[in-house]
Amino acid sequence: MSTIHSDTPDQKHSTTTTQSFEDSETRSDEMREHLDEWVEDLAELTDEAQASEQFQQWLDVQSKFHDYSARNTLLIKLQCLGATKVAGYQTWKEEFDRQVQQGEEAIWIWAPIITKKCPGCGNSPSYHANTDCEYDKTDPTDWSRGLVGFRPTSVFDVSQTEGEPLPELATAAHGDSDDLVDALLAATADLDVDARLVAPDEWEHGSARGVCERRSLTTTKPVIEVVERENQAAIASTLVHEFAHAELHFDCEDEPERACREVEAEAVAYIISRHFGLDADNSAFYLAAWDEEAPDTLRDRLDRISRTASEIIEAVDS
Repeated sequence: MSTIHSDTPDQKHSTTTTQSFEDSETRSDEMREHLDEWVEDLAELTDEAQASEQFQQWLDVQSKFHDYSARNTLLIKLQCLGATKVAGYQTWKEEFDRQVQQGEEAIWIWAPIITKKCPGCGNSPSYHANTDCEYDKTDPTDWSRGLVGFRPTSVFDVSQTEGEPLPELATAAHGDSDDLVDALLAATADLDVDARLVAPDEWEHGSARGVCERRSLTTTKPVIEVVERENQAAIASTLVHEFAHAELHFDCEDEPERACREVEAEAVAYIISRHFGLDADNSAFYLAAWDEEAPDTLRDRLDRISRTASEIIEAVDS
């Protein structure tokens, strides 16, 4: 792991490890099994409050590690719910002059395996040799490198290390709400939407603070409008919500699916709001729209939430 992920300043050891994957022989299978069990449990929960709590816990972790996949943030949640900054053993030692404390258990996540890849079956040379793939147009030494799978890799939270203080890390990429509003508006090109602030005396949408209801006649992009007011944090929060709606269900015509996507959009807005230090109000997530969905469908929704939130955060940060 070559990067450090953060959301709060350095702290003393305070996180609690709940799930352990220390057995190297069974680790991969256990990681997959626990991920499947968490998704299946969420799909089967009939207690709305408990389902909302479990879901929000994952969203809180995702907001701290926005560029991690849904399954990796779920793994972090299962093993170390209070994690705030994670990095590999050597990264802590060589880049931050910190040492993992003796006796600490690793947090296991999935890391991509990048190697030469068969253009036919998509396997590495060693796996390709054990398949029925007959691809022989190019020699394996000339195959391009690509993703062939994932392997367990270990990281540790900052609370499991000791040593030099970490560099000062801001909780958000933007110094104040004014800067964040400007950054959100500047991100519209990357997000392929149009957005504008509308003066209160020109506002035509009643009590709504923001809308994303139509396409531009000139650019055909979704048009987001947000009413201007003095509270810049409130404007930023509304923009975040409308961006999430535009990305997730602006072109969705199926009404039941739109209701499901509404939950996804609120979840994306929650992650982004937490990431940028905005108040994340109305944080009780009502998952009734997802009732009776298959675990695979629910897993797809978690992937889409994490991917969409990451795309918006990266666009704003850039």
